[in-house]
Amino acid sequence: MSGVSVVDDSERVGLLAGLAGVAALGGMAAVGAARNIARKSVVGKSDPHADIDLTRLYDEQARTVTTDDGLDLAVRTVDLGDVPDGTPPELTIVFVHGFSLRLASWHFQRDQLAAEWADRNYRFVFYDHRGHGESDPAPVETCTIAQLADDAAAVIRSTVTAGPVVVVGHSMGGMTVMGLARRHPALFSSTGPVAGVGLVATASRGLTEAGLGEGLGNPVVDAFRLSVRRAPRLVQAGRGLTRQALEPVLVAASFGPAFFSPALGSAVEKMIQSTPIETIVNFLHALEIHDESTALPVLAQVPTTVVCGDKDRLTPLPNSVRMFSQLGPDSRLVVVKGAGHMVQMEEPQMVSDAIVDLVDRARIARPAPRRRWWKMLGKA
Repeated sequence: MSGVSVVDDSERVGLLAGLAGVAALGGMAAVGAARNIARKSVVGKSDPHADIDLTRLYDEQARTVTTDDGLDLAVRTVDLGDVPDGTPPELTIVFVHGFSLRLASWHFQRDQLAAEWADRNYRFVFYDHRGHGESDPAPVETCTIAQLADDAAAVIRSTVTAGPVVVVGHSMGGMTVMGLARRHPALFSSTGPVAGVGLVATASRGLTEAGLGEGLGNPVVDAFRLSVRRAPRLVQAGRGLTRQALEPVLVAASFGPAFFSPALGSAVEKMIQSTPIETIVNFLHALEIHDESTALPVLAQVPTTVVCGDKDRLTPLPNSVRMFSQLGPDSRLVVVKGAGHMVQMEEPQMVSDAIVDLVDRARIARPAPRRRWWKMLGKA
């Protein structure tokens, strides 16, 4: 019958198995989630972020970038410096957010860096990935790092009018930046605009080898993902159970064990809850198979900074150390003690300072050394 989704017994079994697997994955985070709840009830301790409003970033200048396949991405820009309207920026910094989050996750960097560079003619660009925040929903076949990389290229083309670009990515945003280097290497060459890269709480590969990411390789999670694609109405009916299983993993991995801010924890939880469950599940596969190791030599052409919390259980510190070891001589590693996966919110000033240092070092890639004519004669 037209318009009716038919679910056979095998699909029902797959869905039920998948839900059970995702529930087991959620169980991996039970202890961490319990700690988070306990921190919400500490008596006599003031919340340093009690008045946090992460939606404020959406009040910035709004624009839409249309991707190569016709989706609209929500973009916000901030222009610094007291310069006449229409003056092209001297430098643009593009911020790329993480899995199941939105551009508001850069809230603290927007304020801190604007204060740091109040007199500079710089532009900040923030945007929501497809399927996240205020951007268009993501068709299942486009939930890939490669597609996110092409989206990032579209954002750069549309928002960078002049001058060099520094790109900073968190979590899946960092993977997007690596994908950008692999698919669009010319952007990072001596004739391209990218002059620096920041990789925050991310990994070039190995997400299923350590930390909470190990659960992504579970075959019953694969069954659940298949059910999302083949029986969306049945999954829709089970959204509550699905969220109960998945969200503890993401929330528990957000902050380090000693961090205290019920308001900030609730704000991050709200971002995750507002991300469509289809987006979360469909991008799980992209995280599972993620391997952008071949992008690192491209990134090594420009200055880089790698930042990670030593209590990050989603992209553990060894992932960052491995990336750092494969980047160029002008690369720096910043380890934030006690911080979890949301390091840019947990210790925002340290991340902002790392970005300031990166911008100070930013430069366009140097041209490849010219071969001497007499060395070429022997190969003629």
